[in-house]
Amino acid sequence: MKKTQLLLVLSIIFCYNSLSAKQVMVYPSNWWVGMKMKNIQLLLRSTGEDIAGKKVNISYPGIKIIKTHSFDNGRYLALDISISETAKPGLVSIALQGGGGTQTISWELRKQRPGKGTQYAQGVTSADFIDLLITDRFSNGDPSNDRVAGMRDQSLNRDSMYLRHGGDFQGISNHLDYFKDLGVTALWLLPVMENDRPARTEHGYAISDHYRIDARFGGAEKYKELSDVLHKNGMKLIMDAVYNHIGLEHFLELDPPANDWMHRWTVFTQTTYKEQTLFDPYAAPSDRKRMSDGWFDEGMPDINQKNPYMANFLIQNMIWYIQEFGIDGIRIDTYTYSDLDFANRCNQAIMDEYPDITLFGETRVFGSANQAYFNANVMDVPYKSNLQGSVDFQNLYYGIIPALTQPFGWTEGVNKLYNTLSNDFLNKDPWRNVLLLDNHDEPRFFSVVGENVEKQKMGMQWLLTCRGIPQLYYGSEVLLKGFTNPDGLVRSDFPGGWPGDKKNAFTGEGLTADEFSVQMLVKKLGTFRKGSSALKTGEMMHYVPSEGLYVYFRYDNDQTIMCIMNTDKKERTINFKNFPERTAGFSKARNVISDQLLNTADNASILPMQMWVLELSR
Repeated sequence: MKKTQLLLVLSIIFCYNSLSAKQVMVYPSNWWVGMKMKNIQLLLRSTGEDIAGKKVNISYPGIKIIKTHSFDNGRYLALDISISETAKPGLVSIALQGGGGTQTISWELRKQRPGKGTQYAQGVTSADFIDLLITDRFSNGDPSNDRVAGMRDQSLNRDSMYLRHGGDFQGISNHLDYFKDLGVTALWLLPVMENDRPARTEHGYAISDHYRIDARFGGAEKYKELSDVLHKNGMKLIMDAVYNHIGLEHFLELDPPANDWMHRWTVFTQTTYKEQTLFDPYAAPSDRKRMSDGWFDEGMPDINQKNPYMANFLIQNMIWYIQEFGIDGIRIDTYTYSDLDFANRCNQAIMDEYPDITLFGETRVFGSANQAYFNANVMDVPYKSNLQGSVDFQNLYYGIIPALTQPFGWTEGVNKLYNTLSNDFLNKDPWRNVLLLDNHDEPRFFSVVGENVEKQKMGMQWLLTCRGIPQLYYGSEVLLKGFTNPDGLVRSDFPGGWPGDKKNAFTGEGLTADEFSVQMLVKKLGTFRKGSSALKTGEMMHYVPSEGLYVYFRYDNDQTIMCIMNTDKKERTINFKNFPERTAGFSKARNVISDQLLNTADNASILPMQMWVLELSR
């Protein structure tokens, strides 16, 4: 080889190595042909030199660059591109020219996963039964990923409520039969995106990269495997989405394209947590601003969703996540703290792409009207939400808890449950609200009712028979307990999820008689519910409570279920003739739990703090 040729080759190699060392990331990391969202915005981020002054070119059939945007931070570029109907799957080359060379980035355009609306993005309805899991606290199926080299949090100590415990996707996949035995049809996992922060990474709400699944759970491949095995078993997967904030370690906070991608204050300013300021006709504008723009937590920067680039980043990430992992429903965290116009826009983009998908928000507010304001509702208010439903905190706070912890009165005790349910008229579709007894932010229901097993059983029966979508919190079926002071006390490990556990809820080994009895009740009623048209999709009718006795019915043309709650301290008599609209024509009533058969022509006595779920027959 001649000297000039050798120098040329060495020069090319040096140039290539120099450019390739400066990595450029693209978000979304890939896209799909045939999507309704054909115009997307690619965010390019360099980990090295500035790229703002470079010329960008894409030469791929069916893809066209519409516009290029630069930012204060020269390490970022945004490309508006269009993807035509004729575009085919393949590797798209994005060329960055300038600075003495050309860097080529490979970006993938894929074929969509099959089965939209039937095999994924199916939606979660009142026919489903959700189990809410904290992945790190459920089961450790693969100890090899307990610690991941290079991540900031290297903790692993099950004796600490704040450190990592090692649960992962494999641990969940290993126990699908347990969920099926409970009657569970859908799993909701706390956020599974990467949380690369120094501490408190078990809950997942301080996202550090929207396009990485946390490697300590098993990463993207294991998450896809979990999604696939759920769908093969006739079950669904719910995403926990976070519109409102990120973690301090997110690259958009550590190295933002511009300062206005997050809400900035001269000193740390926390939200007021007062949702009333968003609809209160007398609210001070400064209070309203602090509610929406204040940070939820000092370690979680508040996203400025009015920034159009940030908004595009979030919306596209939601679509990407659903398509990439086959999501069926979305629970939206801290919904009331987001910019509500953005929330509507994001929700609509998701529903346009996936018409059957379900969206429900964490509207942890205080009052039926307050909650309905953030849902699709019938109220004449300036802001009209398109959110399908909410986690139904009203029927927790002002419903089932006072029903089982307060003495009966005109507005107390079970009358609060009756009154709260009567406010369903405020919602367009209250059946899309998600019922709960507890979750990762609430005290365990067993502790709330004073560790009274019969009250826990009543709560579970109500959860599985009332209108809406029932949501169990992992371990409540075996009487896990704890109050939220601090929150780690309600996030303990599921018994049996780790080798050597003295209690094993999967096998029943070591469970007390009370723990086993509640678990068996949930299994029996949850399984019955799967085959009950009345409980899954039927109408509801309830009667005014009397002397602590509350009776409601779930019914359709094929089945009638009568639910009787005696919240009094005394035994009460049931006269079936007192409920003529629903009991007329029926002669028998079978207790779904005990299989006891009653004659509806006779009066029956129900003991205090007991609940019956009766299937009526002619």
